[in-house]
Amino acid sequence: MVIRILRRHSIMLCACILACTVILTLLLKPANQQPEEKEPVAVSRQSQGENQAADVFAPNIEERTEEMRGVWVPYMSLSMSGETDRSEAAFRAKFQQIIDVSKEKRMNTLIVHVRPFSDALYRSELFPWSHILTGTQGQDPGYDPLAIMCEMAHAADMEIHAWVNPLRIQVNGTPEELCEDNIFNVCKRDEERQDWVVETSGGKYLNPAYPGVCKLVADGVGEIVRNYEIDGVQFDDYFYPTEDEAFDQQAYEAYCAQAQKSGTALSRSDWRLANINAMVSLVYQTVKAENKTVVFGISPQGNFSNNQKLGADVEKWCSVRGYVDYICPQIYVNFDNPALPFAETAEAWRDLVTASKVDLYLGLAVYKAGSDADEGTWKQSDDIIAKQVDLGRELSYDGFMFYSWEYLDTEQTKEEVQNVMKVLEGEN
Repeated sequence: MVIRILRRHSIMLCACILACTVILTLLLKPANQQPEEKEPVAVSRQSQGENQAADVFAPNIEERTEEMRGVWVPYMSLSMSGETDRSEAAFRAKFQQIIDVSKEKRMNTLIVHVRPFSDALYRSELFPWSHILTGTQGQDPGYDPLAIMCEMAHAADMEIHAWVNPLRIQVNGTPEELCEDNIFNVCKRDEERQDWVVETSGGKYLNPAYPGVCKLVADGVGEIVRNYEIDGVQFDDYFYPTEDEAFDQQAYEAYCAQAQKSGTALSRSDWRLANINAMVSLVYQTVKAENKTVVFGISPQGNFSNNQKLGADVEKWCSVRGYVDYICPQIYVNFDNPALPFAETAEAWRDLVTASKVDLYLGLAVYKAGSDADEGTWKQSDDIIAKQVDLGRELSYDGFMFYSWEYLDTEQTKEEVQNVMKVLEGEN
């Protein structure tokens, strides 16, 4: 396994680059431009007004004529590590069941987890094989799961989106052991890149303060788009894992020292937003440079304040071209939730999306149907999600994504899923 990453980045270089980018963005902003209309950090050098870089990489795709009906397939559903038979035939059988159930429940798109822990369920030159395939990270399973999933999904007339966690390496001891080629171990052996990775009490993560990290994430996505016949790439809601200042204190102090030589440094919160924005816009450009027909989307949390804490600038992604082709907020609550009422939250997201050619999907919590979640309010009715689909259509959402595949066919969710299917099929 060869890790192809530039080796000459340092903390001070990162600070200089980010400071110069912020200053240049401010200099190019028209005098009458409102703050929320600022261009993406990574592409702002191209123009004033609506960014021309986004036009260069604008998706060459036809508008969807079919309502999006996606279902998330998390890495646990694809795991072969606990199976006695870990052969290609066994993996195909497992994935065929996922397709069969999804098709039966009227889904048309699978969002499959292909990089859960800076590892890969595909043949990669940048990331090691995932432990979920063999039980050991870095061990070749003898077949290419993503190639198989693309083949089988398309044969079933379904779209397939590659679901990527951009920064996560290890969480709460999963995976148990990181192989020598894992990016965490690679960086720890390299004095110039040791700060690219961070270990917290809860896990290990890449640090997006460094341009080299953003490039690694983008190159990893580009590798997928280039080598596989996927229809889309999706990031979920995991960006900064903590608000703890210790996570990136050294990088932030270096940035502030450089920025204050010629202006005012961003607050830590705004600086983190800028770091994630730079990464997201670079990923978007990389996807379009590889294949303009592939869409790139993000599924953030439904709670706006939580997104801010994670460094997810959802307002910008929804209002400025050049970040995403679609946004799918995870509104995993019901109509009676006092802290985050479903209807009001869905309306707020609908109002937020103002950029052209950005589709809006509803992320819905099938896994909560019929459960004791949220003080048992999901047991008060068996048509909660069906009504949420109805409301999404009333609000002109472009489709729906359901979490997760396992819950499309369980006794707990049976009645709810049947009612959702009636709505999807146009029955009253």
